Amino acid sequence: MLFESLPRVANVSLAALIAEIGPCSSDATTGEQVAALCGAAPVTRASGKSRSVGFRYTANKPARAAITGFADNSRHSSAWAGDCYRRARSRGARHPHAVRILARGWVRVIWACWTTDTPYAPCRHRGEQLLVTAT
Repeated sequence: MLFESLPRVANVSLAALIAEIGPCSSDATTGEQVAALCGAAPVTRASGKSRSVGFRYTANKPARAAITGFADNSRHSSAWAGDCYRRARSRGARHPHAVRILARGWVRVIWACWTTDTPYAPCRHRGEQLLVTAT
């Protein structure tokens, strides 16, 4: 399976990811579209000179729950995920926002695994590699 090697993915979490993110991935053409469909990407409203970025209320709520639940669990065992979460919190993001930021990163990783048909491996994850060489 492609996603069994994701950090701290349990049977229920794995089943939810496959059931909810799988259909989103097959409908989308980019990882950013999957993130938007899952509610992990913010929505930008712009008109004239004003621009605001906010929470995406219109999204697949079960997919959002699946990816954010997985992201929250992954930060405890993945160095990259923990670092991403800590950096978001240090910038002033509250816990739910920081988890959505991390979830957006995981959607990109899952999208890469899905499109290349390769299982997740931390040794091939560029973020993990950079973090390991920096410490």
